[in-house]
Amino acid sequence: MDDTGITRLLPGFRQQRIKTSGAEINTVVGGSGPPLLLLHGHPQTMVCWHKVAPALAGNFTVVITDLRGYGDSSKPDGGPDHAGYSKREMARDQMEVMRQLGFPRFAAVGHDRGGRVLHRLLLDHPDAVTKAAVLDIAPTATMYAKVTKDFATRYMWWFFLIQPAPLPETLIGNNLDFYVETHIAKQNKTPGAIDPAAFAEYRRCYTRETLHAVCEDYRASAGIDLAHDAADADAKIAIPLLALWGAKGVVGSTYDVLATWREKALDVRGGSLPCGHYLPEEAPGELLAQLRGFLA
Repeated sequence: MDDTGITRLLPGFRQQRIKTSGAEINTVVGGSGPPLLLLHGHPQTMVCWHKVAPALAGNFTVVITDLRGYGDSSKPDGGPDHAGYSKREMARDQMEVMRQLGFPRFAAVGHDRGGRVLHRLLLDHPDAVTKAAVLDIAPTATMYAKVTKDFATRYMWWFFLIQPAPLPETLIGNNLDFYVETHIAKQNKTPGAIDPAAFAEYRRCYTRETLHAVCEDYRASAGIDLAHDAADADAKIAIPLLALWGAKGVVGSTYDVLATWREKALDVRGGSLPCGHYLPEEAPGELLAQLRGFLA
């Protein structure tokens, strides 16, 4: 395994790079049992799961990836319409990773951006996922369609990062340390929850190249992803869906999270956890209990 914080934070996990049709995806695998895919959010990497993945590995073969554009995965060009960072392409990466590992069917959990990738994976590959959990998100199209002043203020990067290049890349790139620290601090409501080694990984990986990929991810969400969502507006996710959110966070205080997902899926359950946005790091025990009960 590479000489990074991944070694200490995810002991016993085997690291590899898996080439998909559009990227190279940094992947770790650990444990034994039915396959379970974990997808991280922004501005983080796979190590955001370090407090829950080792415990889950006692019952599951846990696969954790860095999304394309993030962490140690490759950062392909987004293209003129940012399609390279559409959730369709990012979901295809994850589907191809799991197939190459020998897991055509699997359970999956996605936090933040990873949850949006998982939502698209459920729509594009409905027979692949057995159960899914989305953490601290409402559907992208719903969130953009029901914007309030409070949401726009508290989630300002949804509107700043989508501005044409190189405006956000230039302004944020002038002080990446400040941006990453401020972004995480703004959403973390549990002092001490972010392990310094995990934060060091987030910052190590948050290069100018990553920043551009992140902007492309958000630009895709405000453009081509909305077109894909509109085309699937009547599609209903049939598998069991668990929606969890932080009671102290923005999403739960702005939206009726379960109601938003019941517009998209037939079997939805869930609730809030006593934390902010970063459920896997702020409330790992509560999250583990919810996932074990749901995935059993």
